[in-house]
Amino acid sequence: MIRETPQDFLNILKSYVPDPRRPVEVARREFSDFFTEFQADERPAVEPVAIRDDLRGVWCSVPEAVQDRTLLFFHGGGFSVGSTADHLGLCAALARAAQSRVFSVDYRLAPEHTFPTQVEDALAAYRYLASHGYPPHRIIPVGISAGGTLVLDLLLSLRDQHLLMPPAAICMSPIVDLAFSGESVTTNRDNDWLTAAQLAAIRSLYLDGGEPGHPLASPVHANLSGLPRLYIQAGTGELMYDDISAFAKKAKWAGGQVRFEIWEGMFHFWQIFGKQVPEARAAVAHVGAFVQETFGR
Repeated sequence: MIRETPQDFLNILKSYVPDPRRPVEVARREFSDFFTEFQADERPAVEPVAIRDDLRGVWCSVPEAVQDRTLLFFHGGGFSVGSTADHLGLCAALARAAQSRVFSVDYRLAPEHTFPTQVEDALAAYRYLASHGYPPHRIIPVGISAGGTLVLDLLLSLRDQHLLMPPAAICMSPIVDLAFSGESVTTNRDNDWLTAAQLAAIRSLYLDGGEPGHPLASPVHANLSGLPRLYIQAGTGELMYDDISAFAKKAKWAGGQVRFEIWEGMFHFWQIFGKQVPEARAAVAHVGAFVQETFGR
């Protein structure tokens, strides 16, 4: 699938790596500026809505979108940075590839709001859609990085609360183990732009001393039975590749239908870099094909 690693662009990303000790306000501003610059130039039509007084969603639409198809999108950023605004290029690409509207959730961020606040926000966004005329069988949750974690947490919460589930869900490079116990954290240290220090900072800010083994903090430790179809993407260059691979295997062992797509040489979050990385555009196209296949059933 992949001919070669885009090493030059990976070196650019490595030069960006922020110091996890900087104030979170600075990290948020720099994350937004950097990741907005490297996404596809196109932006969708946007319509912000209030899910609650303290929780906002944003409808992202493109002309190709079928009105009764909804992607419930959760952005990346390690639970402490990121927003819809700095993922709009990805939202537009997903909307076009899937021919679906995207409802992106600006969930509350750590350290002001720590685990499990973000899980509660994900569930609130799903409930909002269901109560506003968007039936679960026409919703597919999609998340990248920390957003992929929230997709899994949403599914686990829906199952445990005996609520109607979506037909499928999509996780792009999800964080599935906040202990970051896979060997690839060490073996891929030269192949990813993330660092072990950044992963430790993500865990510290999000959990605020909480237990990383909690099944909603680290879904690899959850009971994974009774979930809908999962489509998971991971790059072999990611620090978290072994963690994601272990999760996919466990989900299959639990009886789930899991499509685990491995992208040779890709680093964490590669799917967002649509302007620079051809494999990013291809990965989004694969997501779109999965969505259309699912809604066409």
